[in-house]
Amino acid sequence: MSYSQLVWFKKDLRIKDHSPLYQASKKRNCICLFIYDEETIHTDDFDTRHFNFLNQSLIDLRKKLNELGSNLIIRRGKCVEVFRELHNKHPFDTIWAHQETGNWISYQRDLKVLSWAKETGIQYREFYQNGVVRKLHTRDGWSRIWNQRMNEKIIPTPSSIHSPKNIDCGQILKPSEFNLNSTTNTKELVGGESHARQCLETFLRERGKNYQKEMSSPVTAFDSCSRMSSYLTFGNISIKEVYQASKERANQIRSKKSKSNPEDKGWLKSLSSFQSRLRWHCHFIQKLEDEPEIEYQNINRAYDGLREGAFNSEYYEAWLKGQTGYPIIDACMRALKDGGWINFRMRAMLVSFTSYHLWLHWKKPAIELARLFTDYEPGIHYSQIQMQAGVTGINTVRIYSPIKQVIDQDPQGIFIKSYLPELNSIPDHHLAEPHKMTQLEQSMYGCVIGKNYPKPIVDHSEAYRGARDRIYSIKKMKSTKEESKKVFLKHGSRKSNRRPARD
Repeated sequence: MSYSQLVWFKKDLRIKDHSPLYQASKKRNCICLFIYDEETIHTDDFDTRHFNFLNQSLIDLRKKLNELGSNLIIRRGKCVEVFRELHNKHPFDTIWAHQETGNWISYQRDLKVLSWAKETGIQYREFYQNGVVRKLHTRDGWSRIWNQRMNEKIIPTPSSIHSPKNIDCGQILKPSEFNLNSTTNTKELVGGESHARQCLETFLRERGKNYQKEMSSPVTAFDSCSRMSSYLTFGNISIKEVYQASKERANQIRSKKSKSNPEDKGWLKSLSSFQSRLRWHCHFIQKLEDEPEIEYQNINRAYDGLREGAFNSEYYEAWLKGQTGYPIIDACMRALKDGGWINFRMRAMLVSFTSYHLWLHWKKPAIELARLFTDYEPGIHYSQIQMQAGVTGINTVRIYSPIKQVIDQDPQGIFIKSYLPELNSIPDHHLAEPHKMTQLEQSMYGCVIGKNYPKPIVDHSEAYRGARDRIYSIKKMKSTKEESKKVFLKHGSRKSNRRPARD
């Protein structure tokens, strides 16, 4: 009997720098498989926006595989059942796949497939595809491993792929077939390897010049940030390729020997900043790889019970709908619903607001933000959520002021007014705190607080002081400090704290 090789595509939807595909293609018949995993799709953190980006990626992947003489076989169901049925009809002796650090459901899925493969006598070959190290014993030396991996040669695209001809290829399915709601978002990026490369090219050649200076403001971030995060999440392009392309671009600029040119200096600073965030992208995913439980529980268990006692549903709903009475918060939430992306500082501010001003436990907002972020990456997501919520014990407590953020990041209301048209007539100097306008001013500008735009659901100063006192009362305890030392040994960076690549 002739056996095929099977390449299992998960969140690695590309053909370049794809070790499983390259290795399998060198052998005999190669089956390229993607599974609409029922269990993953029906989790609380999955949304139609993820499904749409996934489908766009599948369309592009299928086209590229067709050009290589193969096809993308698409199935629906539970993964082990799909593998079993496919193996019975078209026997394969090896499954080739990438390691994945996903949510708990995907973690259990991979364990089930591995167990089935062993029971069936099928080899299961896994490859790393980023800087995340499986079964890492210590964080010491992790950066060295990351640098080594990022500088390895790019795996070439196979010149051709020979696949069995008698397999039903299957169809790309619609959201409605999984009872997912349709969406009309018009500002989201389009998924796929081709679009990933186009996005990277425009960033490295045009948009990224002022990245370092303009990444923090939502006014400039949509253009100046790389916008590569969704492509990295779905594996439309490898982080290694992105890193090497940014290094090559920096070397091209240096070769001009024009360091006196301010534009070149700006480019080099921006590219250096971007490269550091690629490293932190993997640093945060490593936390979930080492401790999958942080999807559900505090990284630092000394903070257990801090916010679990009560949950103000009214506050939560106001935050969710962009009706908190704080313009920068509301604009960010509406922008997320419209386009599935917001820059890092604004993400941190949104979590800070729910954690400190509203004193909500991080879990429920985390699920909602996971659904809103097209680039939802569980490892980064839960590590960052907990960091901003102040429950790691090893990070600086940051309580963002939604008033100061308007003044610092959107003083003219360019971003705010694009998502809060009810504030269009308000002068710039009132945008940070529209509730402080007099009754006469509210009438004059056609924005009555409590009618046209909500009153703040909490008082900033009062909420700030209360949250600060509560969080520090736990942080300064001896037992908390002891627990924090353990957390640092397991998860702490051996470098200064920076942002991950979500910008």
